[in-house]
Amino acid sequence: MDEMETRWLETFRAVAVTGSISAAARSLGYTQSAVSRQIGVLENELATTLFDRLPRGVTLTAAGQALLPHAEAVLERLVSARVELDDLAHLRSGRLRVGAFATAIAELVPQALARFRAEHPQIASSLVEGFTPDLLRRLDAGAAEVVVVSAPDRRSFDESRYTLHHVLDEPMLLAVPRSHRLAGRSTVHLAEFQDEPFVVGSAADDHELLRARLPAGFRPRVDIVAAGWTAKWGCVAAGLGVALVPSLVVRGTPSDIVLLRLHADDESVRQVFAATSAGRSAPPAVTAFITALDQAVDRRGTVDHRRDRP
Repeated sequence: MDEMETRWLETFRAVAVTGSISAAARSLGYTQSAVSRQIGVLENELATTLFDRLPRGVTLTAAGQALLPHAEAVLERLVSARVELDDLAHLRSGRLRVGAFATAIAELVPQALARFRAEHPQIASSLVEGFTPDLLRRLDAGAAEVVVVSAPDRRSFDESRYTLHHVLDEPMLLAVPRSHRLAGRSTVHLAEFQDEPFVVGSAADDHELLRARLPAGFRPRVDIVAAGWTAKWGCVAAGLGVALVPSLVVRGTPSDIVLLRLHADDESVRQVFAATSAGRSAPPAVTAFITALDQAVDRRGTVDHRRDRP
């Protein structure tokens, strides 16, 4: 129903309630002739007479009496729709389903979601952990509004299907047991670990370790696969291997493990993105969450900078 038809119904209801064209005109802020004209147009549109014109006002015909409850219902639904849309636009209602990979949930995403909930408590929000391919499938299926995913670079994604918001570039660190021969170094070269076993999360990680961009020519020796971080930490601490570790999990590093920075020549980086479905309008809640995610990254950068000070 367009704006003109809505106005006809509003005018019809006002005349029906007041029983007077002049009174309805005053309540609506129209001229009496404008009200009469709108009622006439509506009667022509419906091919029926809605009011009997009497010497002292108007009264509903049988057709008018039949139309009135429908007009009131339509107008009430329109008011409800406007309120609901306004609530969605101003984050007073709605939902936000977030997916994220495990290390992003170690600190970054929870901080962002906590801030989002504090600022928008009326939005129903949820968080699900998963691997990047699984998270993208959830997005495709409409089971999430936004997912936080990782890859060596954005070329790993089909940008005709996904809209990507770059969150951060995450450098990899090398986890070694505290007893390791190089544990006292501040930086290391990956070539120094060419013959050592690497602990990885899946058998596929030998060519795409933690979905990070690795130096050209480096091929880690992989003979230990441990899916969870508790298992990975345990294997590294026991001296069974070393592991490339995303900097997002620094906070949870056990005391018997040392994290070493990689030399600039061996920089290993993965990129983190907030992904939404291309071609779909992102609801305001998604925009607000991505803003909270950026703020969490800024805060994390500030804290890391303070930790780096002597």
